[in-house]
Amino acid sequence: MHYRPLGRTGLEVSTICLGTMTYGEQNTEAEGHAQMDYALDHGINFFDTAELYSIPPKPETQGSTERIIGSWFKARGNRDKVILATKVCGLSQMDWFRDDGLPARPTRGQIREAVEKSLARLQTDYIDLYQLHWPGRPVALFGANPTRWESAPGPETPIAETLDAFAELVKEGKIRHFGLSNESAWGTMRFLAEAERTGAPRVASLQNAYNLLNRTYETALAEVSLREDVALLAYSPLGQGYLTGKYQKGALPEGSRTALFQRATRYQVPGAEEAIDDYLAIAREAGLDPSQMAIAFCLTRDFMTSVIIGATTMEQLVTDIGAVDVTLTPEVLARIDAVHQLRGNPCP
Repeated sequence: MHYRPLGRTGLEVSTICLGTMTYGEQNTEAEGHAQMDYALDHGINFFDTAELYSIPPKPETQGSTERIIGSWFKARGNRDKVILATKVCGLSQMDWFRDDGLPARPTRGQIREAVEKSLARLQTDYIDLYQLHWPGRPVALFGANPTRWESAPGPETPIAETLDAFAELVKEGKIRHFGLSNESAWGTMRFLAEAERTGAPRVASLQNAYNLLNRTYETALAEVSLREDVALLAYSPLGQGYLTGKYQKGALPEGSRTALFQRATRYQVPGAEEAIDDYLAIAREAGLDPSQMAIAFCLTRDFMTSVIIGATTMEQLVTDIGAVDVTLTPEVLARIDAVHQLRGNPCP
């Protein structure tokens, strides 16, 4: 395993981060514990979750992933071995997170309630990286750096209020650092500017989608990451499994995420299947596992800090972690860029 700095925090995180959003839905508590054991044994020191999880979001399973991580911490006594990241909801009409039944907003009061509940479920007294899951203003989700602009009117929580809430929690020691997710270049820079103006903690990281089908991060946010030391934590490196090839030609494997939940519309758009075919051909002709090629490509980016993987089986987990040992040749990288030039970003 390799390690990279998490922004300016002083923390060093593994280049593979264990995503856990299936725990409590597709994965049992025992399976989640086994995955975390394996990940830690293979050098992964960085886990990511959210108050929203498990996925798909619903009142019955909300917080279940954090509870499973918390029971693992209690059973293993190894909280100090993990850099733990979780998230608070942004602007949403979902109303089952807060005791007063109001829709989610990243206000001072809601953030405080959310962090206290996450700490209890996680059975810890601090969170290493606390992230705003998506903006507190209306934007075109997901993701927040699309190829087509869509106006999205609605209520808005001021960035200053959200940042102030995070600053209070850092001061109290409940969180060590804070980050953003599904955010745009404008939003990231506004948080940075507000921190500079007030002396509040600066944004440590940005968790956005990045994969072979969606390289929109490169158009504006890559420069922000490099010049401002905002660590990219890339989610969906396999495009919700589509880059493995298992969904090609209309296939719908039993037990797969798309078969169960039909939540992959981002990857079921014109041009996606043709692009995936091209990337699968590159992997096949280079003798590479397509999952490992896709993850290894993300790790070659100079603006990348950590790639978040998620698996429902140990076989998938072993394969994905093995991507850290895969080296892509200049020829393979050139072929990937040639496909990107032709196909663009079909799945932002």
